[in-house]
Order: sequence, then C-alpha cells, then structure tokens
Amino acid sequence: MTVKIGIIGGTGVYDPNILKEIREETLNTKYGKVTVKIGTYLDEEIAFLPRHGAGHKVPPHKINYRANIYALQELGVEKIIATAAVGSLNLDMKLGDFVLLDQFIDFTKDRVQTFYEGEEGVVHVDFTEPYCPELRELLQKASKEVGLKVQPIGNYVCTEGPRFETPAEIKMFKQWGGDLVGMTSVPEVILAREAEICYATVAMVTNFAAGISPKPLTHAEVVEIIAENTKNLQSLIMKAIELNEAERNCLCKEALKELGQF
Repeated sequence: MTVKIGIIGGTGVYDPNILKEIREETLNTKYGKVTVKIGTYLDEEIAFLPRHGAGHKVPPHKINYRANIYALQELGVEKIIATAAVGSLNLDMKLGDFVLLDQFIDFTKDRVQTFYEGEEGVVHVDFTEPYCPELRELLQKASKEVGLKVQPIGNYVCTEGPRFETPAEIKMFKQWGGDLVGMTSVPEVILAREAEICYATVAMVTNFAAGISPKPLTHAEVVEIIAENTKNLQSLIMKAIELNEAERNCLCKEALKELGQF
C-alpha cells in the first residue's frame, strides 16, 4: 500500500497515537537517515514524522529538512499536513488559536533551501501560493465539520532560532505584515514544493511574541498550551484525512513541470 499522506509533527506533537498498527521504518536517503512511523487510519496508511526527532532533541536550525522531505517523497507521500507552534504578533490571533498559514517571510540565515544546487540545473519555483490552496481548503472544511474555529490565513515569519526573537525584531516583523513567528516552516515548505508534494501547515498560537507578551517567553509555556490543544489538533487532522480525495487538482504536482519530474 502506498503511503500518500504524511504528518509532520512540530513542537509537542510527537506521538502518532491517532494511528493503528504502527510500525517504524528507516529510510537511507542521499541526505541522511530518516526514521518515520507508519500507521493506518480508516484503512489509509499515514506516515508520521516528528520534526524535532524523538524527545525533541533536534533544534530548528539543525533539522535535516532535505532528508525529511526526500524520505516522505520516497514513501510516495503526495500530501503533507504539518503542525507548528508559533508566537503571535497579531492580537486577533490568541493563545490556543489555530491558523492555516497562507504566506511566509523568510528570515533564516544559514539553511539549504533547495534540492537543486547546480548539478541538476537551476530551479526557480513559483511561490505565489506557498502553502497548497487545495489542502488548506480541505483543512478549513474539516475544521467546520468538527466545530473547531480555525483562522483561514496567516503570514508566518520564519527566524533562524533557536533563540526567541527580540522586541525590536518583532516590531519590524509586524511592520512587514507578519502575523505569526516560528522557526521551522522554511525551508520545509520550499522543499515540499520542489518535491511536488502538497503542503499545508496548521499553526497553533502558543505565546505572544517578545514585546507583546507581558512576561518572558519560555519553552515550558509553549508545551503547556500545546498539551491543552492536542486533542483538537488531532481531531482536525483526522477529519481532514477522512474528507481527503485522492485526486489532486492543484499546481503543486506540476511545480517542476518545466524541468521534469522530481
């Protein structure tokens, strides 16, 4: 059975207990080894990959994004639902809120952002719609089915990490039009597009960013908010899988049409 749906779990989302008959599979990609858990839900095989590794041991700037996406592509994954813990710059996006990202601003500094570094040719991928509109629409529909309020758009600022941002940086990001800040969506979303995989992120607001929050930011605070909302997040993702249709009508599957298949 081909694994067509992948879930990338962010901070606090490590356990694929929503799946049954879970097995572990290690893939040796040309970018490194990746261990993925594969289980079933409604007779559909689903791949689960904890972005930060087991026990949250890999910081955001050290994640092997290329190996992760390449491994999912090798399994046959066509759609990825990613989760992310984010800080809010927007007072309308409050603690515990879910947001479907639609745009990003890249403020990372030292990450490889492509599979194509010259040997295979130069690739310029269109990013008018960075996050798959079809998959975002599916998640929006799923949210209504489970009675969960999800904000349909959000501009994500991706920083290098692992430190939190300064109030001055947050003020600048807000002036740029950023709504949320995090450390992992880039280059993950870019590599997924190069692999012609549909990709969408469900962001969970776990704190207000520096200068907005009245108290110092802590990782414990982030994990606490996630723990309170994990069941809602699981319900949303599982409903999206239930409503999912195999056929893809978006442009993600043709991202490298001019170059040839991935």
